[in-house]
Amino acid sequence: MQTMLRWIPGGSAPAFVQEDLTVLAANVREPAYIVRSVENGALGLALGGDAVAAENANGAGYPLAAMLPALYPEWLGGGSFTQAHGVRFAYIAGEMANGIATARMVIAMAKAGMMGFFGAAGLPLARVQENLDVIQAELDPVGLPWGINLIHTPNEPAMEEHIVDLYIRRGVRRVSASAFMGLTPSIVRYACSGLTLDASGVIRRRNHLFAKISRPEVAGPFMSPAPEKMLVDLVRRGLLTAEEARLAAYVPLAEDITVEADSGGHTDNRPLTALFPAIMRLRDDLQQKYRYASPIRIGASGGLGTPAAVAAAFALGAAYVMTGSVNQSAVESGLSEEGRAMLATAGLADVVMAPAADMFEQGVKVQVLKRGTLFSSRGFQLLELYRSYNRIEDLPDNVRLKLEKEVFQAPLDQIWADTARFFEKREPGQLERAARDPKHKMALIFRWYLGKASRWAIDGAQERKLDYQIWCGPAMGSFNAWVEGSFLEQPHNRTVVQIACNLLEGAAAVTRAQQLRSYGLPVPAQAFDYRPRLFQL
Repeated sequence: MQTMLRWIPGGSAPAFVQEDLTVLAANVREPAYIVRSVENGALGLALGGDAVAAENANGAGYPLAAMLPALYPEWLGGGSFTQAHGVRFAYIAGEMANGIATARMVIAMAKAGMMGFFGAAGLPLARVQENLDVIQAELDPVGLPWGINLIHTPNEPAMEEHIVDLYIRRGVRRVSASAFMGLTPSIVRYACSGLTLDASGVIRRRNHLFAKISRPEVAGPFMSPAPEKMLVDLVRRGLLTAEEARLAAYVPLAEDITVEADSGGHTDNRPLTALFPAIMRLRDDLQQKYRYASPIRIGASGGLGTPAAVAAAFALGAAYVMTGSVNQSAVESGLSEEGRAMLATAGLADVVMAPAADMFEQGVKVQVLKRGTLFSSRGFQLLELYRSYNRIEDLPDNVRLKLEKEVFQAPLDQIWADTARFFEKREPGQLERAARDPKHKMALIFRWYLGKASRWAIDGAQERKLDYQIWCGPAMGSFNAWVEGSFLEQPHNRTVVQIACNLLEGAAAVTRAQQLRSYGLPVPAQAFDYRPRLFQL
C-alpha cells in the first residue's frame, strides 16, 4: 500500500542506526514517528517535525509508516484506578506486616501522588491506633488518599473484629484484605458500611475494599455481591442498616482486586502470567452475570522488582500495580538497618518458604529471605514437632533441651509465661483454649518463636540475627541486579518514592520500546534496559 503521509523534519533528523535509535526511543513523552528511508527502505525513528499529506509535501521528508502518541508514566493502567482514588500514578506500596510498611512510608507515597498501605497486621490495637493518628493528622486535612491492611486471623477471630471496629470508627476509607480464604462477617461489614444511593440513582461507596488474592476460588466471592445470609445477620446485630444491606446486592464486595503472584510473605507462588489472565476472565464473567454499573479493577502484585516486570503487568491489563519486597529495603521501611542491608544483597534464589506465625496450625507458609538466616529451617523443625506430638510435655528430653538452647534460647516454661502475658492483653480466649487443649498450648509456644523472629529483624537484635524472619520474594533479587552500579544500589539512597518513580519511568520506557518494535522498527536491546536515575521530587 502506498504511504499517504510523509514526515517533515523539525530540528533533528531521523535515526536509523542502533545507538541513535536507543536515544530517541527513550523520549517517551514525545510523539514518535516511524519513517522509511528514501534510499533503502529501512525503518527509522523520528521525533518532532510534522506529519503532512503526501500530496502537500512536494517530495520533502520521509514516507511515514506509523505514528505513536506521547506516553507518560501517569497513563499506565488506563486511568480507571487514578480517577477512582484520586492519585496521580496507578501504583501502590503494599502493606507489610508488623508496621514494616510504616506511617512514614504511607505519607511519602501519598504526597508523591501514589498510594501506600500501612502494615497493621501483627500489631497490637494500640499501636494501630497510634499510627492512624499520625497518618490521619498528616493526610486527611489535605485530602490525600491512603490505606491500611486487614489480615485474616482465623486463630484470633476477635482480633479481626476489633480491627474492623477501629477502622469504621476512625473513618478509614481504604483497606487491603490479605490472607483471606473466604469471606467473614467483619470484612463484609467494612465493605458495605456507608453504601448510599445518590440523587442520580448511583450507588456510592464510603469504604473501598482491596482484596489481595492468589486463587480464582478466593477471588470469586470478593467480586460478587455480599452473601445475603451474612448481610441479614449483620443487620440483625445492628452492624449494618437495612438500606446498606439492600444496596450491597447490586455491587461487588470489592471493586479493586489485587492479584498476588510470587510474593514475599503469604503467597501461593503462582506466576503472574498464568494467574492474572485467569482472574481477568473470572472478572469478565462476573461482571456480565451481575451487570455492575462500574467495572471491577484488577491490579497486579508479586514479582514486580524491575521496570520490565511492571511493564509486563500493565501489558497483561493491570489497572494498577502493587510492590512489596523492594520497599522493605527502603529507608522508610520499619525493618532494621541490618535487615535492610541483608535485603540489599539478596539474589534471585535467596528466598525460601517457612511456616507462618499467624496460621501455623494450618500449615500455611510464607516466603522469606534465606541468605544469612536459619529461620526457615528452625520454623519447619517446630512445625514437624507440632505435627508429631500432642503436648509440649511429650517432647523427648534431648529435643526439648536442643530447642531451649538453639531456638528459644530460654526454658520453655519461661517462653510460655511470656506467651501467656501477651495473650492476656491481646486475646484471653487463646489462653482459655490452651488450658483445655495442650496441643494448642504447644502451638502458642512455637508461635512465640515465629512471631518474635520478625520482631528481631525489625528491632535489629544482633544476638538473634540468625533467626531474622524477613519476608521476601524473588523480586528483591531482580531489583538488586537491576540497580547494581546505580545510586539505588546503596540502601541509604532507597526511598519508596525514588523506587516507585524509577520503576514507573522504566516501565514507560519498556512499553514504548515494545510499541516501536511491534511496528517493525529494529529496536536495540539497550532500549529495554532502563537504568535508574535520581528524580528531583
